[in-house]
Amino acid sequence: MPEFVASLLAAAAFCLTLLALNALTRLLIQAHVAPSDLGESGLLQVGGALLVARAAYRRAPRRHPG
Repeated sequence: MPEFVASLLAAAAFCLTLLALNALTRLLIQAHVAPSDLGESGLLQVGGALLVARAAYRRAPRRHPG
């Protein structure tokens, strides 16, 4: 069960981070701060979301043997 919870938290962290980064990208493009080539759900956003998901997965509670 702890493995399931860790996976669930990592998936939620990935989705929420991707949504937040996409919104930030859209705002930066509309404000003409970011280059127009920077698109939503691009490598930068997905990579950032994966890093946050990995951190959430590693910090999730685990069952220790013993």
